[in-house]
Amino acid sequence: MDFALLYIVAALGISTILNIAFKHFGISQIIGYILTGTIIVYAFDLREYGSSAMLGHIGDFGVVFLMFTIGLEVSLSKMNSMKTEIFFNGFLQVSITAIFIFIVSYYYFRLPAVSAIIVALAIALSSTAVVLSYLKSSKEINNPYGQRAMGILIFQDIAVIPILIFLGFLTSKGTQSISTVLMDTFISAVLVIALLFVVGKRVMTWLLHFSARSELDELFMSSVLFIVISAALVASFMGFTYSLGAFVAGMIIAETKYHYKVESDIAPFKDILLGTFFIVVGMKIDLVFFIDHIGLIVMTFILIFISKTAITYVIMRITSSHTRSLKTALALSQVGEFSFVIFAVSSIGGLLDKETESMFILVVIFSMIITPFFISKINRFVSYISNYQYLGLDTSAFISTKNHVIVCGYSITGKFVVKHLDAIDAPYVIIDNNPKHVQEALVAGKEAYLGDMSKLSLLEALHAESSAAVIVTLDNLEKKRAVCEAVLKHTKNINLVVKVSTLEDKENLEDLPITSIVDDKMEIGRILVEKMLTCQIGGKRR
Repeated sequence: MDFALLYIVAALGISTILNIAFKHFGISQIIGYILTGTIIVYAFDLREYGSSAMLGHIGDFGVVFLMFTIGLEVSLSKMNSMKTEIFFNGFLQVSITAIFIFIVSYYYFRLPAVSAIIVALAIALSSTAVVLSYLKSSKEINNPYGQRAMGILIFQDIAVIPILIFLGFLTSKGTQSISTVLMDTFISAVLVIALLFVVGKRVMTWLLHFSARSELDELFMSSVLFIVISAALVASFMGFTYSLGAFVAGMIIAETKYHYKVESDIAPFKDILLGTFFIVVGMKIDLVFFIDHIGLIVMTFILIFISKTAITYVIMRITSSHTRSLKTALALSQVGEFSFVIFAVSSIGGLLDKETESMFILVVIFSMIITPFFISKINRFVSYISNYQYLGLDTSAFISTKNHVIVCGYSITGKFVVKHLDAIDAPYVIIDNNPKHVQEALVAGKEAYLGDMSKLSLLEALHAESSAAVIVTLDNLEKKRAVCEAVLKHTKNINLVVKVSTLEDKENLEDLPITSIVDDKMEIGRILVEKMLTCQIGGKRR
């Protein structure tokens, strides 16, 4: 493009203005990026670039970096503990949804059998880019329903591989037997695992170790970028998706001591490229076709929304409660970005006619535009239609609060902290992201709210900068560190007291300027000795 720089500047300017305006009204920035792509295409007459392979690859790397950061939070041990969420719930959700959509498409809408199969496989997938970016930014990814949604999305990303293999088999018109295709895929999978987990793990650890020792941030950043892109390219070369390679690389780094630094350093690149991805999505919108078929597109989306929500809810009820099942089902009710790939491959291979492809691409885009509007309201919607009580945070309660103690966590230790604060008549507020703990505190007559202390908006609402102290009693190391980093980033001049239970906890927090780290085992030992020195044996003090 002769005017590539002009288009980039225009995209940056339009997206910035739109997102500033949308933020004022509480609208997701994803909408701003999608609209930016549509405006750019029609303002500069770039409709032929809407399907550009190069732009598509650039946009795909936004999802790549998102999956890498998700991989950083899902270590091998954690993935092992999420077997039910990933492999049981995920498999049932994809397979049952695909079967249902195929039956409706083939028998009711009279699509050809092959077209019905392609549509069913594409619609069964949800949007990793939209859902995980929201769950991660809102910190709801650590909540029970967030974990279940993430597990299903991970399986869906894995499921893209056999789906693309299947489409390749249909496109090749039988030049290769299915057994040959499966054998080649199995060999490729073994090679990818060997390269990333055996060779790649050592290379990644070595590279991060020496770049960290150099104390040059740009060198460490370049090492991280090299790792992410290399892992994505290796997976793609072996016939898998870019994002799967990046996800595995994130899992490997999650086992090292560098994963916190890597996650914070990679965030700007992930956000910029994810914005680029949604701009590319916006460039695919054909306004003329959309206006001509708007009724059919909206009705198709409603049918998909209701069907996917109902199917996912029924599947989740096997292992989860009503509220968690409903939240997870609503979060995964849209159609995802990998559907673009499925439709494109099918269209190129002659498996899907152009009008059907255009129709369903607009349905996917419409669902991705609608999702950010309601996904942030899921908690309140579920509380409205069920007996579930949403314990949201009313920020108006803290307008003039000062010199208060913020107690983060109301488990066993948190309860004892609050008891001692009551004894000295100190003002305090309790924050916990577990609804059960918050409910216990409210029943006990305490001022408590459901929330995540690692969110900047919550710290501002609580006036953490003017508090007397922040006491962190959480047990989970990742959550504990995230809270400490957020508090220290929000304000350096703060009395931060953190409870640790293991040597690993203590070592992982040593690099942070925490006011006081309290080792519960050390304190118990000290108290036991004090009691021994003051105890009386046979009437004599020792």
